[in-house]
Amino acid sequence: MTFSYHSLSETFAVAPQLAPEDMRALADAGFKAVIINRPDGEGGAEQPTSKAVIDAARAAGLEARYQPVVSGSITQADVATFAELLHALPTPILAYCRSGARCSNLYQSAQALDAPQNPD
Repeated sequence: MTFSYHSLSETFAVAPQLAPEDMRALADAGFKAVIINRPDGEGGAEQPTSKAVIDAARAAGLEARYQPVVSGSITQADVATFAELLHALPTPILAYCRSGARCSNLYQSAQALDAPQNPD
């Protein structure tokens, strides 16, 4: 199975919903880690569970983390946790949710946390 993704930097990309069978292709594409930001069950019964994806990711040699974030309700705690994962996981990292937009927003907010503050 092929998957599509969008690179936001040399070390980070986002994708829409992935399945366990995508994890080998993800590893073959050079990714080292995957972050699952879509809560289990958000897409109904046909959505693969985070456990199934994590098991397949680990079998493919990837590190995997489940950080469920509710669409349209990203909190500062969500951003802080995401930033910690970006620092802790090996790169390149791919994060996915329903469309990739939630992960993109998390990434941009996490980058803003890391940006040096300009004192006035």
